[in-house]
Amino acid sequence: MLKIEHLTKTFGDKKAVDDLTLEIKAGEIYGFIGHNGAGKTTTLRSVVGIQQFDEGTILIDGHSITEEPLACKREIAYIPDNPDLYEFMSGIKYLNFVADIFGVEPEARKERIKKYADLFEITKDLAQPISAYSHGMKQKLAIISAWIHEPKLILMDEPFVGLDPKASHLLKEMMREHCDRGGAIFFSTHVLEVAEKLCDKVAIIKNGKLIRFGTMEDVKGDDTLEEVFLELEDV
Repeated sequence: MLKIEHLTKTFGDKKAVDDLTLEIKAGEIYGFIGHNGAGKTTTLRSVVGIQQFDEGTILIDGHSITEEPLACKREIAYIPDNPDLYEFMSGIKYLNFVADIFGVEPEARKERIKKYADLFEITKDLAQPISAYSHGMKQKLAIISAWIHEPKLILMDEPFVGLDPKASHLLKEMMREHCDRGGAIFFSTHVLEVAEKLCDKVAIIKNGKLIRFGTMEDVKGDDTLEEVFLELEDV
């Protein structure tokens, strides 16, 4: 589903991402963890085509993000750590705008918007301008917009920040269901307890370099993910 090979990105004298190679397969929830400034966001932004990179190859469902960006973007959704929504729009206009971009049929979009807006309990708020939304409501709207076109690959940067416990639980269920249907998810998080319980695989990045990756069992062994992460951070 996603192949990252020898990805390198430099800002000035600093290598934000240093020769990173990683593969996320269909059906996998893949966690991406590391300290602030480790290279997580740069990697995610490179995968979705927002950030240009210096070296390497990124393939999404066999398509190159540099050579076939539109083919790649049809198959993905991205939720950044701070969703930048069009605040002059109402919630429902924004969701229809996203559905228009991806060519979602009227009946399908209506059904999906109702399903997810009801789940996140924001149906009554969709007529309001996004500028009136709280951070948590904006996060919920961004999540719905990511799921609306049923992408194969969903990428998220700290998706649980700002969500209340019920919404966090719903998102975790949606992530699992998406992958059980053959999709894939690659997301960064600082909430290691969530990553440990939710992820099939995990990758730990430090100073731009991948230092450990694999199944959750292989990475953490008999320890907790937090213990392993803190140990590797001290190395």
